[in-house]
Amino acid sequence: QVQLVESGGGLVQAGDSLRLSCAASGRTFSNYHMGWFRQAPGNEREFAASISWSGGMTYYADSVKGRFTISRDNAKNTVSLQMNSLKPEDSAVYYCAATRIDGTPSRLDLYEYWGLGTQVTVSS
Repeated sequence: QVQLVESGGGLVQAGDSLRLSCAASGRTFSNYHMGWFRQAPGNEREFAASISWSGGMTYYADSVKGRFTISRDNAKNTVSLQMNSLKPEDSAVYYCAATRIDGTPSRLDLYEYWGLGTQVTVSS
């Protein structure tokens, strides 16, 4: 089992920055690819960003590319999402997820473990 706890959400204005963190416990963190997903009210959960177990490969949804940066610290068992130039459409609950399975990183069904999420609200 892997336990994931997100933090860092909040209410910000358009154009502001926010940094989300996800703390992992349980199994060996460095064995897991990590992802950030988000879900706005009435919408399906969608992929935002992912990072490979080593940190050597990152992937981003087109909607966040150039504005968001995912990173990880395997020594501290954490993965972060730096979000810059935030837009109202970035408002959502953001979830951290972990998987040992290699595959298309944007696929929700690939991920084995999920956190409970942290709310991000961007006002215009």
